[in-house]
Amino acid sequence: MTPRTFLAEAEWRAQAAAHEARVRAWTDPHQERAARGERHPVHDFLFTYYAHRPAWLRRWHPGPEVALLGPSAREFLRHPGYRELSGPGGAPAVAVDPATLSPSRREFVAWLEALLRGMQARPAFFGCHGLHEWAMVYRQDPAEVRHQAWPLRLPAAEIARVVETGGVTCSHFDAFRFFTPPARPLNRLQPTRETTPALEQRGCLHANMDLYKWSFKLAPFTPAELTADCFALAREIREVDMRASPYDFQALGYAPIAIETADGRAEYEAQQRAFCARAEPLRSRLRALCTRLLESVSAPGQTAGSPVAA
Repeated sequence: MTPRTFLAEAEWRAQAAAHEARVRAWTDPHQERAARGERHPVHDFLFTYYAHRPAWLRRWHPGPEVALLGPSAREFLRHPGYRELSGPGGAPAVAVDPATLSPSRREFVAWLEALLRGMQARPAFFGCHGLHEWAMVYRQDPAEVRHQAWPLRLPAAEIARVVETGGVTCSHFDAFRFFTPPARPLNRLQPTRETTPALEQRGCLHANMDLYKWSFKLAPFTPAELTADCFALAREIREVDMRASPYDFQALGYAPIAIETADGRAEYEAQQRAFCARAEPLRSRLRALCTRLLESVSAPGQTAGSPVAA
């Protein structure tokens, strides 16, 4: 994959600084809370569940079509996936090289491209009403409820009634696997890891949050701006996800979306539809990245540029 753009050192340093400033608005509060031993039940999720360190989110990557000029660009060579090449006039440059993808990572990229393609091809579903979080506490021992420091909005019996009469239709395996044992048979679908490509759909809040996961799993080939865009969307989705949960987070400033009511379900669906529309360009950008990587590694002799002479 020959880079289309060569950035002078002043240019790429400015972009890297802008990216770090953007994401520090998210990573600094998280790390400050961690230093104090505090937990945030809404925002910590993006760092604990996804297990992508704040330092990694702050790290800037230019993407596969950009090469970096200047002597300091060689600092990127300490990250796997980068190599030196010849820039304009033979000037040394550094860029990511898709040829460094291992066979297992190539298989993952192909799997992800197929997953994203399938999601774009099938209709979105907006009738789950956010019951997945309710199913995670359904008929659960109070001592085992996940967010022990926060009260539930409704008594256990009322939560059970909402789950039993709401028609649970969760297509997302990584939500379904946290259902309590008595809640699992109530789900109209029984997703597994293997059926994810067939069941994942664009209306699902968690599927759209996962765009952040897919972006960092493609690192260092994902442009940092795309990773940050996916994180920003995931952060907003997480807030709505928790507002629609049975927990009471009003003390944190989150008004509940009462999906146990008709008005609450309508509000949740409106949020789903808005997030689905906002996620689609990100999904397309990630799919295009997968396609470019696969085309690059499948083309005989195709590389990121001419290697610098030893």
